[in-house]
Amino acid sequence: CNRGRTKQEEDYGYDLFPERNTGKYKKGSIAQSLFTFNHKCQVMLQFAMETSEYYDFAFSSQHSKVFKDRHFSCEDCDGTVSGGFDAASSQIVLCQNNIHQQSHMNRVVTHELIHAFDHCRAHVDWFNNFRHLACSEIRAANLSGDCAFSNEVARFNFGVKQHHQECVRGRALRSILAVRKISREEAEKIVDEVFDTCFNDHAPFGRIPHSKKDAKFAYRDYENRDRYNANL
Repeated sequence: CNRGRTKQEEDYGYDLFPERNTGKYKKGSIAQSLFTFNHKCQVMLQFAMETSEYYDFAFSSQHSKVFKDRHFSCEDCDGTVSGGFDAASSQIVLCQNNIHQQSHMNRVVTHELIHAFDHCRAHVDWFNNFRHLACSEIRAANLSGDCAFSNEVARFNFGVKQHHQECVRGRALRSILAVRKISREEAEKIVDEVFDTCFNDHAPFGRIPHSKKDAKFAYRDYENRDRYNANL
């Protein structure tokens, strides 16, 4: 039977991912997988993993190992979210009822992989340290393509000075408010405190990648950073 949702789970945003509360990660029947959102989600996920610059260069290397069946789960979610990283299970949730286009899937996968990278690299205290959460949300918005110029034009958001930074700041703020029960004023203060440091942290790239091809060079810059520093 399903256990009741605790206040702590609501505070951590688990109420946005109802299937996380079943206590198990169920596998659907063959009929379900072929004719539902789940099948479409699985197909788009496979394509995203084959084409994502972040998956290629961050998770096929020595840094971490991510496996489709173990670390990804297509599930129905609250209508306000597209995905999430469940630190308790080290699993990325993809909201099959809210992701309908491949380009959207690609961004969500990359966004959540950045959270997974931070989880492995920085030992993020997701549940108790709002600054850790804010930093990872800033990095994910910055590096995933969420704030790419083409996406912002599609949202009719353009023409603002330093627009990329403001987009990253705004999306990080919204992500925090979606999963934590804190005031907007408090969330804005936390984002401001860590923004510069986290915005300029491009690991595992040397800079913000703008395409899969560009990511190869950006990742090479990151891998060679110690060699460059040694020559200074």
